[in-house]
Amino acid sequence: MARPRKPLLSRDRIVETAGALVDAEGLAALSTRRLAAELGVSGPSLYNHFRTKGEILDAVADAVSAKIDLSMFAADDPRDWRTALHDWAVSYRAALADHPHIVPVLAQGPGRRPAGLRVADAVFGAMVRAGWPPAQATYIGALMRYFVTGSALGSFARGFVDDETAYDPAAYPHLGQAHLLAERRRQVDEGAFETGLRALLDGLAGQYASRVAGSRDASAAAEG
Repeated sequence: MARPRKPLLSRDRIVETAGALVDAEGLAALSTRRLAAELGVSGPSLYNHFRTKGEILDAVADAVSAKIDLSMFAADDPRDWRTALHDWAVSYRAALADHPHIVPVLAQGPGRRPAGLRVADAVFGAMVRAGWPPAQATYIGALMRYFVTGSALGSFARGFVDDETAYDPAAYPHLGQAHLLAERRRQVDEGAFETGLRALLDGLAGQYASRVAGSRDASAAAEG
């Protein structure tokens, strides 16, 4: 009887296995030797698909970027620029929250990663179409990346321990309920993200309104 064949090694299989390993154990767990063992192959066979461990990590990060919804930036999507940024940021954070260990790689920027570049291109193009100057559109894309990746790098609520005695009211008079934060982590972190996102978008909307009003005043003065 013929022995069952092992699944063929492919880029997709390498990326999927590497991503699962990073998700489960963190970036430090990933090495070409460990990955090869997980795949049931010899280490050198990985180099037929990726030259370095860094390229594998890039591919894992890009697979996460590919999960981010970009439909709100399509030219025929009815959402205005503010709503589009909000909906995209929520999708962006959700993708990162599912894979928190790869966030430090994503935080470095898209580099040459195709999916990451599609994200940057979609945001920039939508902001320019909405009337933002190209330089400001670049700043907005950078600002959103800082905000979303920063929110995904750690949990504020998880930074407090579930122990009432840890927060002596004599020393910390305003932290009497801090021990409850850990068990409400999702509520706290999502609430903080939404609060910050809305504040950020309110600020951008104010800048946008001022810019539009200034352009109208300039046009009226020119016509007068």
